[in-house]
Amino acid sequence: MRGLFVCFVLFFLYLRPAWAASLSVLVTIPPQREWVREIGGDQVEVTVLVPPGANPHTYELSPRQLKVVQRARLYAAVGSGLEFEIAWLGRIEKLNPKLLVVDCSRGVETLEGDPHIWLSLKNAKTMVRNILNGLCKIDPSRASLYRKRASSYLAKLDSLDGEIRRLLDPYRGRAFLTFHPSWGYFARDYGLRQMVIEQGGKEPSPRALMALIRRAREAGIKVVFVSPQFDRRAAEAIARELQGRVVPLDPLAPDYLKNMRRVAEEIARSFSP
Repeated sequence: MRGLFVCFVLFFLYLRPAWAASLSVLVTIPPQREWVREIGGDQVEVTVLVPPGANPHTYELSPRQLKVVQRARLYAAVGSGLEFEIAWLGRIEKLNPKLLVVDCSRGVETLEGDPHIWLSLKNAKTMVRNILNGLCKIDPSRASLYRKRASSYLAKLDSLDGEIRRLLDPYRGRAFLTFHPSWGYFARDYGLRQMVIEQGGKEPSPRALMALIRRAREAGIKVVFVSPQFDRRAAEAIARELQGRVVPLDPLAPDYLKNMRRVAEEIARSFSP
């Protein structure tokens, strides 16, 4: 009897790695990791290809990351024209021909020349649904579990969207100033205007800069928002001209819901006298 029990234990341990193995899922940017984890739970192992602090416009994959790509089952690409994906998506597909690539931008109404689609809770809901469909396709046995988790997370997105709308409704039509044009979708969702310092990926000419500062003064702007991924010295110089201050807003923060709430609060605070 004891020998039979030992055989059973050994048999279970032999099978367990295949049974319990988590799905390897790739995402481009940190905010997507929260979405995949919320849907997949312990059933997924998420790798962020452009890690926190890196710039998705210029990042290059490391040899270690390429090894992870080779064994991944699904890649949730942002799909909106990020330079990283333009440069690497084809190479990733060649490296792993069996990889299911999910275009998270499918169904999103995009702004011309603006790839930052995830910075809209409305867009995020569409992107989460696209990820859900991908996970159900590669792991149909857990589809009902994934759908239940996705429904719970989508409700959180809806709740936060309503909260932010109530916070920003009194400021509809107001403008805020940012160095990098990350927040166009956020501005669109809540009836705000994004004024941008950077022009075509470069700092503006002295003449254009003076015109921008004049318009910012006319709009009563005292805050310059910057992304941590970019040099803030030019923004600090402009803030001095406006007798204002520089406030960081991270478009790539990993804690998506918490970060979007903070963004809304900082923008609302910038409108206060």
